[in-house]
Amino acid sequence: MEKRRKDGGFLGQPAWLWSLGALVVGIALSGLAASVHYQSLARAEHLQLDRLAAGSFEAVDAKLNTCGLLVRSVQALFLSSDDVTADEFDAMYANLRPREQFPSLQAITYAALRTDDQTGRQRYVTRLVAPLPGNRQVVGLDISTQPANLEAARFSRDADRPVMSAAFQLVQRKGMPGRNDGITIRLPVFASGASPASLAERRARETGTLAASFRVATLIEDALPSEALERFDLRVLDITDGGDRVLYGSGDATMTAMDAPLFERDVRYGGRTWRLQAQARTLAGNASAMPWLTFGIGLLASGLLAMLAWSVAGTRARALTLAHDMAGQYRQSEERFRVLNELLPALVMLAREDDGRLVYANQACRDRLSIGDDVSQFRLGDLVEDAGLRARIAAASQGLGALLNESARLQVPGHDSFWATLSVSRIMLGEQPHLLAVATDITELRVLSEELSYQASHDSLTSLYNRREFERRLSAAIAAQDAGAPTGALLYMDLDQFKLINNTSGHVAGDQLLAQLASLFAGILPEQALVARLGGDEFAILVEKTDEAQALALAETVRQDIDGYVFGWEQRNYTVSASIGVVMLTGPGLSQRALMAYADTACYMAKERGRNRVHLFSESDATTTQRRSEMEWVGRIRQALADGRFVLHFQELAPLWDGDDSAGLHVEMLVRLRDDNGAIIPPGAFIPAAERFGLMPQLDRWVVDTTLANFNALHPSGNPVTLCAINLSGPTFEDETFADFVLQRLEHHGVAPQRICFEITETAAMSSITRAVEFMQRLRSAGCKFSLDDFGSGMASFGYLKNLPVDFIKIDGSFIRNIETDPVSYSIVRAVTDIGHQLGLKVVAEWVADDRARDLLRGLSVDYAQGFAIHRPEAALCFRNPPKA
Repeated sequence: MEKRRKDGGFLGQPAWLWSLGALVVGIALSGLAASVHYQSLARAEHLQLDRLAAGSFEAVDAKLNTCGLLVRSVQALFLSSDDVTADEFDAMYANLRPREQFPSLQAITYAALRTDDQTGRQRYVTRLVAPLPGNRQVVGLDISTQPANLEAARFSRDADRPVMSAAFQLVQRKGMPGRNDGITIRLPVFASGASPASLAERRARETGTLAASFRVATLIEDALPSEALERFDLRVLDITDGGDRVLYGSGDATMTAMDAPLFERDVRYGGRTWRLQAQARTLAGNASAMPWLTFGIGLLASGLLAMLAWSVAGTRARALTLAHDMAGQYRQSEERFRVLNELLPALVMLAREDDGRLVYANQACRDRLSIGDDVSQFRLGDLVEDAGLRARIAAASQGLGALLNESARLQVPGHDSFWATLSVSRIMLGEQPHLLAVATDITELRVLSEELSYQASHDSLTSLYNRREFERRLSAAIAAQDAGAPTGALLYMDLDQFKLINNTSGHVAGDQLLAQLASLFAGILPEQALVARLGGDEFAILVEKTDEAQALALAETVRQDIDGYVFGWEQRNYTVSASIGVVMLTGPGLSQRALMAYADTACYMAKERGRNRVHLFSESDATTTQRRSEMEWVGRIRQALADGRFVLHFQELAPLWDGDDSAGLHVEMLVRLRDDNGAIIPPGAFIPAAERFGLMPQLDRWVVDTTLANFNALHPSGNPVTLCAINLSGPTFEDETFADFVLQRLEHHGVAPQRICFEITETAAMSSITRAVEFMQRLRSAGCKFSLDDFGSGMASFGYLKNLPVDFIKIDGSFIRNIETDPVSYSIVRAVTDIGHQLGLKVVAEWVADDRARDLLRGLSVDYAQGFAIHRPEAALCFRNPPKA
């Protein structure tokens, strides 16, 4: 005490000097604490901004991929139909309702590939547009006039994957704000057949291009989270071609701090690269205000410390009073900390390490878990559903395990569980170890993720697995076979005459039938079977751990259940049947492509043998060999067309009664093929292959053009032909351009349309009756005649016959062949003849083999006879004495 000075000094120093020193140290420490606090908050803010920016970039990337899936879903329509009509295209658009998910969508279009005959220049002319309102300017648009669009179309064709164009001005938005605010995402459309394997084949088989056009700024802004638009100045640049073309920009540059962090990411999709930039505007308010609050508290503490030093230097009583005041202020600070923690949206829990019981839970945690203020009755591990995760928490509480940071389901007994990201760490409070758990509710994100995953693997119409998921599962089954798994089976199913339902009752009815059949599968397939809709009316079933007998039995069960199903739609009932091909998965060395090809072949064989049956694929099967032979014929037919080795024969028809129409020569043109050695190949060898692989339209065009070009040089006698019949296949008259082709060739060669009669088989006409009627009416208005061939062999009724604009009906030869011995055939011929005459039609009988049959037909009032008894086919005059090969 003797060292204390009279002025309140201590240890020889005045009291004010101690107070000043304490104040200086306190201010320095306060500044340091404020700086550390600011840096900590800044790091946390930067991390939050980084996550927000990453989420925004991923949202844009996901949006582009979703747009690509939209175009892919439209491409599936073209894969299931050789000729998509405007009505089918509009129906597809109405079913998809894309603008509900893509407000930025401008239009979905299909441009057909056209080649100028004179210049050889290829053009893509837009033929189908949906929706039509607001997009009429696009109809007929040649996209080769738009460099960015044309480049995307060609790149998608060469790569056979979605391609996105550079930004350009959409035709339908010409004159509107935003000069180059449009993009397209494209996919190619190829001709039917196996998938093109090379660049040259893709270019050769391209028939058109599909595109979905979007307003790029709206697309980007629709993908971005609202929080990102509030927190960032955002820019999207197209840097694909080395430039930095601005596609989108948001925000006010005056609100962006000079040192604000900039986040960038390059997103690559469809052959283009977008650079996404997000620059924070300012740090959040607490990131800038809280350090000042810390500094202020530090200054206050420094002042109090100085006062404490003054008091310590003065008297013990003042020191005790100051200590009491500081303790009160500390309690207030702790209380403020608890209040701030209560306001956090995250779930914060503090548990004792020894027994895991909670000692604290913030308000958000108590509300979400529905627990009261007394949290000590709960253990941290009991809130976790997964037993393995509970064990890891217990290990962490004993200091044996690492910290946890993963997704988990949290639940309080008696309440619903929910998904959360859970982080558990071991901390020390004073001298006591505790477990700090922080959780964030991610239930909505989890549900959204599961929904997206489901949509990516399931068919939207039937809720069955889609082709992509089925092929993934099939690859896994093949891998299991390589590893020695038991045998399995692949069932490939195609509905019979499904197109008839679509044509007569509409695509909505067809879709409803597919959905009902999908529900039917659930009751007849075993639990381990996997069923998928591959597209259109094609389904596949994968069954593992089954033998050949069980697989065939299952296929037969499926066939019988479908065969017994009656589909009703708008007062009409349809019987349904299916053809099923079965392929066994046996041993290693299989490939997905081969298995699917085998299954398709087996299904085709089932259809060829009469439909509504099951066929097991076998390498040694004679029918399989026949189909492979047909596939080999494809190349031979194309080469024969190129080499000019097809020839025309003719067969005369004889009138059985004299009349105004019976005078003159009546002939039917028949096509034959000359092989490399000059020998004639009958049509039965190559026509099935041409029909199966879509070559009949080319062959029919050759027959029509060649017949008309040599019309006055067909009959060896040199006499003019009064009526010439030409056969047409179903795919030919379904071609919208064929009628124009016929009319142009008639005019070019100067042949009167009244001298031409086109024969269409009953089966072909019934499979596409609407298109058949349109085609017939178009050419009949020009003067051409039509004959319904093979009548009685298919499914046409006299009711349909009444509505078909035909001039002749040709009775199927199977009835004429047995007319002398089969009373039923005789009665059928008589009935068809009588009804045909009542409808004002001429009746033709084919396969007339002898005079007895001709006399019977004359007695039944049949108008014309055709067959070997009348005339044997011979080469047309223009094809006599061909040069030797």
